[in-house]
Amino acid sequence: MKTLLKFAVVAAAILGTSTTAFAEDWTPPGPIKMIISFAAGGGADTQARLIAEELEDLHGWKIIPEQVTGKGGLNAVNALKEEPADGTAIAIIVSETLGYNMAAAKAGTPQDVTPITTTAGTQMGVVALASKGWKTMGDVIEAAKSGQDIRFGVMTGMLGDIAYIAGKENGVNFNIISVKGGKAVMNGLNAGDMDVGFGAGIQAKAVAAGDMVELASARSEPLQNSPDAPLLSEYGVEFVSEISFIFAGPPNMDPAARDAIAAAIGKVVTTQGGKANAFITKGFGGPVVISGAELEDAVQKDFDSSGALIAAASE
Repeated sequence: MKTLLKFAVVAAAILGTSTTAFAEDWTPPGPIKMIISFAAGGGADTQARLIAEELEDLHGWKIIPEQVTGKGGLNAVNALKEEPADGTAIAIIVSETLGYNMAAAKAGTPQDVTPITTTAGTQMGVVALASKGWKTMGDVIEAAKSGQDIRFGVMTGMLGDIAYIAGKENGVNFNIISVKGGKAVMNGLNAGDMDVGFGAGIQAKAVAAGDMVELASARSEPLQNSPDAPLLSEYGVEFVSEISFIFAGPPNMDPAARDAIAAAIGKVVTTQGGKANAFITKGFGGPVVISGAELEDAVQKDFDSSGALIAAASE
């Protein structure tokens, strides 16, 4: 199985006092601009703003959020490249931005930014309204084989390719509908404009209420809310979507600033009882904290492997 980017959960205890000391010793030379590559009001935007709020409370830093959306996070990357590398500018994007999106658009390399830290992963799964009566992805495939037009909602190019491959491997053609953001997929499902769609965690409340069903996990492991749902790999899909949220800085960022900000964000998202930790745990399955050389290596491997998915979807 080809994993486009797989991160492991890191417990708060691993963030020892040695790393936390960086945040205590380093002081930003001015307000920190936080570029948010997601639309205002969504789960990713809320996560970023909660982190900003707690950073201000804990360290007295002034954080100024700024929305820079579009092109799968590449607009935010381009804006970040022009900012000072002294720690006064950071951006929150997803791993897909530095992997599939960069590779597909031929719009640079991961070295265009400095990866700082991850904050959370996603519970990416194929979702449908419970009223459809489907229990697994196999039911959807059978419906398509019987002649039903299956409208499949996706919010990124990478997920569109995975949906296409899922159909191809099972001898069906899904009607793939591209929209902006997971909220738009949920709205499409609820409005009856889509039959199935990808959800990255936004579906959790509806699944818990019994209004929606997770038909398959797009990860390499079961979904937390639906552990019995099959993996897409069981339907011949060898690619997985294990997207993580990443804070990044400009290229050649000051190492002291990078390490201090990484430690500070890591502490915020892993501290139980905090608003950011509670939100991430409920909406995204819990914090995922990776930084330093390990994160840089993971991002580069994701970029290098994205070409395989792009090639498979173009066959």
